[in-house]
Amino acid sequence: MAPGDTGVEQPRKAHRVAKSGAKARKRKGKGAAGDDEGGERKNPKAFAFRSATKAKRLQSRSAEIEQRRLHVPIMDRSIGEPPPFVVVVQGPPQVGKSLLIKCLVKHYTKQNLSDVRGPITVVSGKSRRVQFLECPSDINGMIDAAKIADLALLLIDGSYGFEMDTFEFLNIMQVHGFPKVMGVLTHLDQFKDVKKLRKTKQRLKHRFWAEIKEGAKLFYLSGLIHGKYTKREVHNLARFISVIKPIPLSWRMAHPYLLADRFEDVTSSESVRLNRKCDRKITLYGYLRGCNMKRGTKVHITGAGDFSLSGVTSLADPCPLPSAAKKRGLRDKEKLFYAPMSGLGDLLYDKDAVYININDHLVQFSNTDDNNASKKQGKGNDVGVALVKTLQNTKYSLDEKLDQSFINFFGRRPAAQSEDSDMTGTLESNGHSSSECSSDSEGDNDDDIQPSDHGVDLREEVEFCNGRMRRKAVSANFQDVDDDDEGSDNEDDSHNEDSDDDHLSEGSLSSDGSGEALDSDDGTENTSKWKKSLLARTLARRSASLMQLVYGQASAELDNDSGEEGSSDEEIFVPKGQKKQVKNELPSFDDIDAEDCSKFLKVELRDWSNEDLIKSTRDRFVTGDWSKASLRGREVDENGEGDEEIDGDFEDLETGEVHKSQAAESAAGKPGVHKEDELKVEELRLKKLALKAKFDSEYDGSDLSGEEVDNEKKKSKREQSDAGGYFDKLKEEIELRKQMNISELNDLDEDTRVEIEGFRTGTYVRLEIHGVPYELVEHFDPCHPILVGGIGLGEENTGYMQVSLKRHRWHRKVLKTKDPIVVSIGWRRFQTTPVYAIEDRNGRHRMLKYTPEHMHCFAMFWGPLAPPKSGVLAVQSLSSNKVPFRITATGWVQEFNNTARIMKKIKLTGAPCKIFKKTALIKGMFTSDLEVARFEGAAIRTVSGIRGQVKKAAKIEPGDALRRKGENTEGIARCTFEDKVLMSDIVFMRAWINVEVPTYCNLVTTSLQPRDQMWQGMRTTAELRKAHNIPIPHNKDSVYKGIERKVRKFNAIEVPRKLQPLLPFKSKPKDRPKGKKGSAVDMIPEIMNIGEKKIHGALQQLHLLKHEKTRKEKIKRGLQKKAHEAQKAKTDEITRKRQREDRRERYREEDKKKKRARK
Repeated sequence: MAPGDTGVEQPRKAHRVAKSGAKARKRKGKGAAGDDEGGERKNPKAFAFRSATKAKRLQSRSAEIEQRRLHVPIMDRSIGEPPPFVVVVQGPPQVGKSLLIKCLVKHYTKQNLSDVRGPITVVSGKSRRVQFLECPSDINGMIDAAKIADLALLLIDGSYGFEMDTFEFLNIMQVHGFPKVMGVLTHLDQFKDVKKLRKTKQRLKHRFWAEIKEGAKLFYLSGLIHGKYTKREVHNLARFISVIKPIPLSWRMAHPYLLADRFEDVTSSESVRLNRKCDRKITLYGYLRGCNMKRGTKVHITGAGDFSLSGVTSLADPCPLPSAAKKRGLRDKEKLFYAPMSGLGDLLYDKDAVYININDHLVQFSNTDDNNASKKQGKGNDVGVALVKTLQNTKYSLDEKLDQSFINFFGRRPAAQSEDSDMTGTLESNGHSSSECSSDSEGDNDDDIQPSDHGVDLREEVEFCNGRMRRKAVSANFQDVDDDDEGSDNEDDSHNEDSDDDHLSEGSLSSDGSGEALDSDDGTENTSKWKKSLLARTLARRSASLMQLVYGQASAELDNDSGEEGSSDEEIFVPKGQKKQVKNELPSFDDIDAEDCSKFLKVELRDWSNEDLIKSTRDRFVTGDWSKASLRGREVDENGEGDEEIDGDFEDLETGEVHKSQAAESAAGKPGVHKEDELKVEELRLKKLALKAKFDSEYDGSDLSGEEVDNEKKKSKREQSDAGGYFDKLKEEIELRKQMNISELNDLDEDTRVEIEGFRTGTYVRLEIHGVPYELVEHFDPCHPILVGGIGLGEENTGYMQVSLKRHRWHRKVLKTKDPIVVSIGWRRFQTTPVYAIEDRNGRHRMLKYTPEHMHCFAMFWGPLAPPKSGVLAVQSLSSNKVPFRITATGWVQEFNNTARIMKKIKLTGAPCKIFKKTALIKGMFTSDLEVARFEGAAIRTVSGIRGQVKKAAKIEPGDALRRKGENTEGIARCTFEDKVLMSDIVFMRAWINVEVPTYCNLVTTSLQPRDQMWQGMRTTAELRKAHNIPIPHNKDSVYKGIERKVRKFNAIEVPRKLQPLLPFKSKPKDRPKGKKGSAVDMIPEIMNIGEKKIHGALQQLHLLKHEKTRKEKIKRGLQKKAHEAQKAKTDEITRKRQREDRRERYREEDKKKKRARK
């Protein structure tokens, strides 16, 4: 309220509802529609069809729509959490790809991303993760990104229009499965005219629809505010991304693959020092996709080659779903992102440890208040500084750094574990890390860091709070007690989200004094006073530990009586595989001397880590067998001894005697009574599981909008109406088969299950590969995706592949046979020399010199085999500067074989050398009698159309004319014809020979060279001629010559006079032109006398003189005309120059007058 205002509130203007206009009409129309709908709902029979034809037409249309909606159901073999949803952001350079990814990451994680490098994984919902990847502009990166994309965001510069990069990427995706596509228009803020902006949007939208399909989504980003897109538009785009479901593509579902988000070189430094170009050992990390990966699978690294896996290990999920992660306290936050290549986040995960990496400008070091702590350290240097500096150095392999700079907590741990025991021994990642270091520079401090004999263990704990690192000396006694409640007070938001109790161990070093009394004052010497009171209040208010009550984690037994069992690291930190051995040594719940760790600890609590005890409760859930429950209740009512039957059999451990319950004994006496019932119960249970899974898949749409929820309801109603159809039965069978497979595998232990089915999709795995060329490490670029694809059985072999290929309509030139092209099939890219062919009507594959226009043809080439129906993409040049459109051809694999079946037609020509009645000797067609014998019985033909056949090689007599002339008599064939041939006839024979397909295959190794350098393979003949300035060879036989044919004149048919009267009128020779021969007088020659001859000669001489004079005059006039035109041109040029000067002077005077007039 303003200072001058009074206390009385001013009345506000009331809202007046519009009674006229567009909104009023729209509101009125909605009300009318609602009344009509209400009428229809009240009496639906009153609005039925009156015409049977209209009803039938609508019914047919509904049936067609329903059938068009159906597709062949595919079994989803994925079990557990799905891998992150891959979103590839593609577009031309300088269109806003990196900015869009930064804005989306900011929307999901509230974190600012400085640089976009490599895959970026974020949590977008309760059960969904999204992995963003920026697509490079080169053709190799676009091909790799299209093979792994679940959704492609095509960024388009609205002010410029579509570019060739967008259309090239669309064609690449069409070949490799065509995932979901959504266009995004940027740079719309450059339009100042609203009408022009609207027309541009409409034009680009229709062009986008023409390339994909009508109705394809095109999103608009209006402009930038403070260098970023608006929050509302980014939020809307994120909503569109959240509702898109991935399409199951056949190639990806049949092959395991992963997108590497971490890359490490684990080669020993000594080997690299001795030979820098030695083969390296690398490790690749990523989420497993596609199908399950077994240990012996061969993989292909795009741009590098095929390799064998030296080791596969499953790791803890670095970016778990919120529902899967277990938090140690209510204040723990979820980890929402994981991007090690982009520097987002501070944790690096390995199979045996978690490493913390912090930038120097984010760390502020502070010493403890008590100076005695530094004295006890032995040196004045801060141990935390050395710790963080060591952790920041991640240049070398993590295992090597662990051996050199850290304590190995697991002395008995093997080098590689299964997927359950990979992250058991890692340090706690809730913003804390141990400060003990075993480097040589800090070797003098080992005695100070080790536990003392006085029962107090002082160790240094590093805490991160808002980017600041603070070191405090904490006793292990208080850490053990206060770890559950106060362990996450000062955790940083970017560190505390990885605390997963399933994969990480306790993370705090235990000591000999870990079980002493809590009232010792010596253990809190280095803590502040407010911490003492806080600890006392916490201990006073402490309630029961829910984690221990639910999961049964008992505290360790007190070790006050003797020092026989020391608390070494090997005894405390053990892998999960060895927990069963240590379990018997730990105190049980029935131990009287055990420490009381909870108020509600009862003796009746059971050990739920026992698998047999867990199996006994399986039938108590929805997915269990409820028929056993009814039988169990009936037996209890009859016998009245339900406790014994529920407990079942038991074994006396002292005597070894096994006691059976009454139900078991009765069942043993009648072994075949319930056998059929058990089979029916098992089948019913599997059906219930299938229906439950189907229900979950249909109604798992919590993130959908209201409109989509309504659509899902309509679909579910439609499916319920057609529940008895073949399609639904087929889906139920597939789901039932899947549940049966899952139920069979659930009974196996984890190691056996991994050996049988491999590592499941969605698992974060670590691949170790040996023998990798050093160039892959030398030229590694995180901005280009590293795709690791599994190779199926038979795909590592090479052979001939027959491909159905079609030249792209935008590629300017036709393709020539045996010209090298780069082919992308499956995970591989290689260069080969194809031979094109077409199939004739008789099934013969005839070779083509060039690809046909606007139609498919066959292409046979040598290369690594791929299964049929695999997409094929051909590129002739990998450079982005040579051609405007780089996609050369597209197609698919038809079959593969060990031999090529392409044939070429040839014509063997010859000429007759001796002619008989219907036989002739042909020379020049064959070179030897052996060739003649090979072609005996072959059909031949003359140019005039006389057909014939090759008989045998001719025998030339000694006195023959050919021998007398000295000509070669080898290769002369005796042939027979339909009619007598002439010596001028040309005889030819058509034959077919096999064409040899070159066995050339050169793998495209773009990852083994710098990214700015273009890969150069075999060049075409035209490129070689252009580079070496070689002209095209001129073959005179290949030149097309004009055919000159003489017009043959035939004499008129002379009909005898006697025959003419007998002919009909139509055939009589009556059409002869009149006066052709003339009269008899004209035919008399005129003979001149001597005088007439002299006169005729004189006249001819006069005419000759006249013609000569006329010719000379004509030439003279031509010369005069040329001289006159030259003189006139000079005069005109002088006139034009004078007129130009006059105009300049006149314009200058006029300009001066105007200036004077203005003044």
